[in-house]
Amino acid sequence: MGARTAWPAGSFMSLDEPLRATMIDMVFPLEGHSLPRDASPALRAALQREMPWLDQAPLAGIHPLKLVPGTDAEALLSQRTRLLLRLPRVRFDDAAGLTGRTLQLGGHAVTLGQPHARELLPHRTLYAYAVAAEGEDEIAFMQAMNSELQALEVRSQLICGKRQQHAWPTGALTTFSLMLHGLTASDSLRLQTLGLGRHRLLGCGIFVPHKSAAAVGE
Repeated sequence: MGARTAWPAGSFMSLDEPLRATMIDMVFPLEGHSLPRDASPALRAALQREMPWLDQAPLAGIHPLKLVPGTDAEALLSQRTRLLLRLPRVRFDDAAGLTGRTLQLGGHAVTLGQPHARELLPHRTLYAYAVAAEGEDEIAFMQAMNSELQALEVRSQLICGKRQQHAWPTGALTTFSLMLHGLTASDSLRLQTLGLGRHRLLGCGIFVPHKSAAAVGE
């Protein structure tokens, strides 16, 4: 394994050209009122229809939407709700064609505004709201995550959080939230680029910077 990039004091390291990520987050404002409480499958299907190339971009991901609790079946969009897509930076112009499009998600309409790009930056601590598991056993899940990290030659401290059960039309899925701490700058960007586990287009395995380990239990 080659030499690793050292961290300065603090959790963030300035981005320089050799560490420039091949992926970016595209941030779309959203206009609408409500969505299905768990809109991930409907959102994936709608974006696949609008961007047929999405399935051919294996590292592409759709961040989980941050919604306001509503009824048992619905959740509400706030003015701050955004659609975030993790995409190869070379696909920015292609995805920008979604501007002004209205997506139908389980009988709910949502319109996408003008996007902007958000660079992936190397942080010592990363958090994923949901990482797909092969079963409900936390120990087996952590063993699988350690194996994936070893294959990627990434060293990190792992903190497993909340388990969630998803009963989607596409099938049942178990996920765990996961925090990775003590990453080098290069490993941090590698994890944000590659993710962990499967089902990136369902919002799984997508890591974002976080300052506190408290979020892992959310």
